[in-house]
Amino acid sequence: MPTVQVADLKDGDFLLDVREDDEWQAGHAEGALHLPMSDFVARYGELTQAAPQDGRVHVICRSGARSAQVTMYLVQQGIDAVNVDGGMHQWEQSGRPVVTDDGKPGFVL
Repeated sequence: MPTVQVADLKDGDFLLDVREDDEWQAGHAEGALHLPMSDFVARYGELTQAAPQDGRVHVICRSGARSAQVTMYLVQQGIDAVNVDGGMHQWEQSGRPVVTDDGKPGFVL
């Protein structure tokens, strides 16, 4: 499975967060697209509209398990997708900002 480390992500990389609503509301990466895994197939069209046509989709969840499943699905659909190893736990531990919808500091559930 294609995987990338949090440290390898650059500003402007497209990030898809597949955690559930309560996890997202507690805190997320600024600028990420939120499509909960439980709604993913029904809302797949939102991803195809938002994702860069020639860019990679970096898929993230809390620890990497759910995002791995979504990454495999996207790869099967022909999308250049990679799983973010360690998920939002690694994101937060590496010192990257975690924010709420109103831009205040958040945390990873």
